[in-house]
Amino acid sequence: MALPTLTNDDRDAARQKAILARQARSAVRASLKAGTLTLVQVLNRSDSVVGRMPVRQLLTALPGIGQVRATRSMNALGISEGRRVQSLGPAQRAKLLEEFPAAA
Repeated sequence: MALPTLTNDDRDAARQKAILARQARSAVRASLKAGTLTLVQVLNRSDSVVGRMPVRQLLTALPGIGQVRATRSMNALGISEGRRVQSLGPAQRAKLLEEFPAAA
């Protein structure tokens, strides 16, 4: 299957869309870090901004959670390293909220 041929305008539009998505995910992480958003609020969102965010990035955005604790928690909960928020099941979401009740 051949890749579609994109014009320069198509590439620019895709680039701009990607920039906006990265900025929106960055704003969500900053809000989590500042405490204006909670883990429950983020997990209950159904938009593609949060859905495409890796779980590891979500966890490390929580106050007091670093790379090591995020990795250990994901391993303990059975969440794979490459998992994104949109692909978490209801049981995994519940386990995350149990693991991080202060952030909820």
